[in-house]
Amino acid sequence: MKRLISFKYSIIVLLLILSFSVFLIYNETAGSNLLVTENSKESDFNMEEDIVKVIPDRKEKILVEPGTTYGQLMTKVGINSSLSQKIYNITLDKYDLAKIKAGNEIELTFDEDSDDLKSLLYKINSEEEVYISKEEIRSEKEEIGDEEDNFSTSTDIINTAVAQEPATKQVWQAEKRAIPYNVKTVVKEAEVESSVYQAALDNDIDERAIIQLANAFQWSLDFAMDTQKGDSFKFVYEERYLDGEYVMPGQILAAKYINRGNEITLYYFEENEDNQGFFDEDGNSVQKMFLKAPVAFKYISSGFTTGLRYVKAFNTYTGHRAIDYAAPIGTPIRAVGDGTVVLAGYSGGYGNKISLRHNGTYTTNYAHLSKYAVGYGDRVKQGQVIGYVGSTGFSTGPHLHYEMVKNGVKINPLREVLPPGDPIKEENRDRFYNEISKWQEMLK
Repeated sequence: MKRLISFKYSIIVLLLILSFSVFLIYNETAGSNLLVTENSKESDFNMEEDIVKVIPDRKEKILVEPGTTYGQLMTKVGINSSLSQKIYNITLDKYDLAKIKAGNEIELTFDEDSDDLKSLLYKINSEEEVYISKEEIRSEKEEIGDEEDNFSTSTDIINTAVAQEPATKQVWQAEKRAIPYNVKTVVKEAEVESSVYQAALDNDIDERAIIQLANAFQWSLDFAMDTQKGDSFKFVYEERYLDGEYVMPGQILAAKYINRGNEITLYYFEENEDNQGFFDEDGNSVQKMFLKAPVAFKYISSGFTTGLRYVKAFNTYTGHRAIDYAAPIGTPIRAVGDGTVVLAGYSGGYGNKISLRHNGTYTTNYAHLSKYAVGYGDRVKQGQVIGYVGSTGFSTGPHLHYEMVKNGVKINPLREVLPPGDPIKEENRDRFYNEISKWQEMLK
C-alpha cells in the first residue's frame, strides 16, 4: 500500500516539474518574440530617421575661349597643377588636351561629398569625345610566407585568406569613344521658290541638313547655276539627340532632287572601308572626277548672286567660255578635282590666277583671286581650298572667273558629262538593293 502511495506521489511530482518546465519555456519564447517585435519597431523607426536625400554630383561646363589653354582652364576651376598634369599625361595616347578648340566645352564632374574631381568630358568633334574618370580597380595582394605556411593551423588559414582578399584603389583612366547619340530617322521635302536654302528655312528644315544635302549632290548639281523656281527635293536623314535634346542632323540616307523635270536620286551605302558614299539606284557612284561648282553651297546660301557676266568695260562677251560667280572678297574657292598646280601667279586680264592640271585631258582655271592658298607644283585634292575670291585684273567687282579646258579647248563645265566613280561590286548588289528599298518607299 505504501509503495502504491509513493508511486502516485512520484507521478504527481514529475507532472508538476514537467508543467513548470513548459511554463518557463513558453515565457522565454514569448519574451524573445516580444523583444524581436520591439527591436523591429525600433529598427523601423531608426530607418526612417536615417533616410537622407541623395545629393547628385556637381557638374560644371567650361567654354573654351580663344587663346585659352587646357592648363589655364583647369586652374580656373580650382584643379591643382599636379592633378591637371597627371590627367593630361594619362590622356595623351588617346587625345592631346593641348589641342582643345575654342568654342567647344569641357564638362567636369565633382564628387557630391568631397567635391573632388571625378571625371572630365570633352567633345573632340561631332562624332568623338574623350572621357577621363577616376575609377576603382581591384588588385590581388601577394601571398605572404613560405611553404611552411601551408601547414598552418585553421586559424592561420582564415587569417591568410582575409589578408589575401582583393584590395581596391582609385586610378585615373581615359578613353576616346563615339558620342552616344540617340538617332531618329526623318523625311523632309520642299519646293523651290527663290532658292534651295530659302525653301529649307520656309519648311522648318535645319540649315545644316540642307548644306549636307547639297554636299551629297555636289557632283550632280551646281546650286548657283542649275536650280530654278519649281524645282523640288525630298530627303531622308538622321536627327541626333543627347539627353532628349535635339543636337544636329546626322547622315543623309537617301535623297531625290527634281531639276527642270529631271529626277536625280541618290542613296548612302557602305560597301566596304574603301568604297562608301552616295550611289544611284543602279549602284553607280555619284561621286565623279569633278565637282559641279568651285564654290561650296554654304557660301552660295549666304545670299550672294551668281551667274554668267558680260563685262562691257572690257568687251569680254565674245568668245567668253567661262562661268562667273559673283561673291564677296575672301570667299573660299575649291579645286573641282584632284590635280597639280601648274600656275599660281598674275596673268594679264585674269589678274591673280590658278591653273590646275587634272590629267592629259582636263585643266581648270580660277581667276581674279584676292590671294592664293597653294603654290606652283602643289598636289591638291578635290574640294581643297586653293584660293579666295577677289577683283584683280580686268574685273569690275569681286567674283570668280572659272574655266574648264578639254584638250586645249574651253568648254562649258555645266554640260560636260563625266563618268561616275567605282560602282558597287556584283557580290554586294543584293545587300545594296535590300538596304535602299526602305529608303525608296520613304521617298515616294
